[in-house]
Amino acid sequence: MNERFLRSLEDPATLGQFVRELREGIYITNARGRVLDANPALLEILGYPTLEALQAVSVADLWARPFERPRQVELLEREGTVREFEVEIVRPDGGRRTVLDTCHRVVDPETGEALFHGILVDITARKELERQLVETSRRDALTGLLNRRFLAEFAGRFESGSATWGVILVDIDGFKQVNDRLGHGAGDALLCAVARFLGEQVRREDHVVRFGGDEFLVLLVGRSAGATAEVAARVRRAEGLAVRLSAGWARREGEETLERTVGRADAALLAVRAAERGARQEDPSGLSA
Repeated sequence: MNERFLRSLEDPATLGQFVRELREGIYITNARGRVLDANPALLEILGYPTLEALQAVSVADLWARPFERPRQVELLEREGTVREFEVEIVRPDGGRRTVLDTCHRVVDPETGEALFHGILVDITARKELERQLVETSRRDALTGLLNRRFLAEFAGRFESGSATWGVILVDIDGFKQVNDRLGHGAGDALLCAVARFLGEQVRREDHVVRFGGDEFLVLLVGRSAGATAEVAARVRRAEGLAVRLSAGWARREGEETLERTVGRADAALLAVRAAERGARQEDPSGLSA
């Protein structure tokens, strides 16, 4: 037996066994994007049962976003190597994996053909954990609604463009009295009930945010002024809730910031509260419309 077996990476048998046992995917492809060889870990990551099955497809067919592939090829041609290039791949069963691709360009001295030697590291679990941590940081622990951090992210993404939105600010009438009379457990249950109610009033692409305390913000993406007013009216009716809700709304004007729209909705809410207080003083029986 070769005296260097298992002791030197220069020994072909040792290197071959090492590659076969790695949990990271090792591959060799040509410039046309065909896989010439791969270790078992790469087949598992990509979801192909055999090397022959993988060789029947092009590397570009594996990418969830094929339009990103030319950028990697350009880097390889210019730099000769690419390190930890993040790629989302699609498996034959429709599942997706996120991998880091590190590869370098070599030239076959006999044929002059360009080849690419690379290694794929599957970071799908890590990316999912990161997504969960980010999502948790954007959610209110009690109601599960989005929080102010989400609003900051939304503003950062869309304020510079021509996006339109409507904003409804909502608060719960008499919430403090509920807490004082029935306890904080009842108050928490009421907040969760209102959160569910507001979620039922909007579309999937809209957003409900716990703004703070007993205040909520409804962000209606791309809605007209009429549609925003209609949702605000439904919120004020609060059908099915045991409490009354006050609501004020505004729609984005021009290229104003989200904060500015929220400020105008807040002013509208203050006006609604003042009008409601005035109505109650004029009709202490509570029988006014």
